[in-house]
Amino acid sequence: MRSEPSEHARQLWQRMRRAARSNLAGGMPASATPVAGALCAAGQSAAAIAPEDAHFFSQHDAGVVARHDDAYPPLLAEIRDAPPLLFTRGDAALLSRPQVAIVGSRHASAAGLANARRFAAELAAAGFVITSGMALGIDAMAHEGTLAAGGSTVAVLGCGADVVYPRRHAALAERIRARGCLASECLPGTPPLAALFPQRNRIISALSLGVLVVEATPDSGSLITARFAAEQGREVFAIPGSIHAPTSQGCHQLIREGATLVERSADLVEALMHYAAPVGQRALPLAPPPPLPAEEAALLALMSPAGSRVEELIAASGLPAGLASALLSSLALRGRAAALPGGLWQPVPAD
Repeated sequence: MRSEPSEHARQLWQRMRRAARSNLAGGMPASATPVAGALCAAGQSAAAIAPEDAHFFSQHDAGVVARHDDAYPPLLAEIRDAPPLLFTRGDAALLSRPQVAIVGSRHASAAGLANARRFAAELAAAGFVITSGMALGIDAMAHEGTLAAGGSTVAVLGCGADVVYPRRHAALAERIRARGCLASECLPGTPPLAALFPQRNRIISALSLGVLVVEATPDSGSLITARFAAEQGREVFAIPGSIHAPTSQGCHQLIREGATLVERSADLVEALMHYAAPVGQRALPLAPPPPLPAEEAALLALMSPAGSRVEELIAASGLPAGLASALLSSLALRGRAAALPGGLWQPVPAD
């Protein structure tokens, strides 16, 4: 349901517009707002990218909330550099509910994508809103897993709340808007700029009780989110992986620095549930995983715990190679099988 901005929010928005319109690209002082500084650093003129208020509010479920409004997310308000305004599309009330952020590599492995989907679905079933950044890879799979489980998800964007990035996520963005919330501190119409994404990460962590890093290289933006979380007093969790996989090195680095190693969604539920209670969210029991289709279950039963080669699985199952590969991919996305180095596949037990 669309809500009109408070008078305070409207005044802040108008002030940002006036500042944008009175400065050419590169002329806006970096101290104006975090967003204004990023636009300036990127050589953009906010006046050229911000549409009229009426256009943004003509969209269904569009809203804006100011830092001192009652509807402003309480956890976000705690941080020193909380955004003065949040522009939203969808159910903005979700921003004040207990959240877990799930982040990770844009170039994740099949096992990493499966873990993101599985952890998101199970944490959503436990009553948490799942928050991420709608990027390729782990972020997208966290949103997908939440929606597939019937949960609620928040996407914090490094562009305007009315801008879809990456473009291939247009359908995902619409599903999030319909069953969750798209949020941004950027003026509507702001294009995706590199300088905005690190600042977006501080909002992802601040909204959340804890941040789970699924896979990350040592230079991943996910580690920026994790470090923001630690500075903000949030819990940081990481899933370990192969010592030979570059996308596991960032997680191992976080664990060495004090992040909690997790192997099951129940580890996060146990660690965070006492924080969630004061926010008013009752924990729900974990939903049992749906049964596997017969062909997938049969293929999974043939896998050795130590790992089985694809050729062995094809020979043992009698399936065509193309169908076997498709079933393996489906099992990976369900979190029931993981691809290992050397072309091996390993079963993942259901909780």
